[in-house]
Amino acid sequence: MLLVRHGESAPAHPDRPFALRDGHGDPPLDPVGEQQADLLAERLQHEDISAIYVTSLQRTHQTAAPLAAKLGITPVEEPDLREVFLGDWEEGEFRRRAAMRDPIFEQIFVQERWDVIPGAEPQDDFDERTWRGFQHIVAAHADQRVVVVSHGGVIGQLLHRVTGSRRFAFSGTDNASISEVVAEPDRIILRRYNDVAHLLPLLANAVTSAS
Repeated sequence: MLLVRHGESAPAHPDRPFALRDGHGDPPLDPVGEQQADLLAERLQHEDISAIYVTSLQRTHQTAAPLAAKLGITPVEEPDLREVFLGDWEEGEFRRRAAMRDPIFEQIFVQERWDVIPGAEPQDDFDERTWRGFQHIVAAHADQRVVVVSHGGVIGQLLHRVTGSRRFAFSGTDNASISEVVAEPDRIILRRYNDVAHLLPLLANAVTSAS
């Protein structure tokens, strides 16, 4: 399973809350995220990929779209791998709280759990549903390679389960990064984490523009 974090999404604005889908903030990709999606497609287009999974949120659909077009694969939604529900901090409020270093924001990373946010999804519920989604995909694709475009919180939670690490040990994946998990009948291993080699052209352009 190639776990891909979605590309960079549109920024939050205090006067323009994100649209919601099923209670979750649902911003689209911004132009940088669209470029990341194109580079991801170039990186993976020659892989032997049997299926592409996305979540119910549009930024994962948009990230997967260039690769799906190259491979002729229709992505499948796996709602259980949508991002953690942030309660009162949806619609972009999470990003605003992060920017102001809200004390509750700081506690998220001290306690390594999302449900310190008022109204957020209980940590055990988040763990149960993401693992259920992961296991569903694994069971459907024995001996196959699949791409799953999901979210930073979800990828961090899954890799915590796979490795038995601290809960937030893998919570820092970059946008459009690739992490690789191999599921065998008797074990599940992490083979690759936060691979961004395909994004180097964007980083090079940023350096050139700044110089």
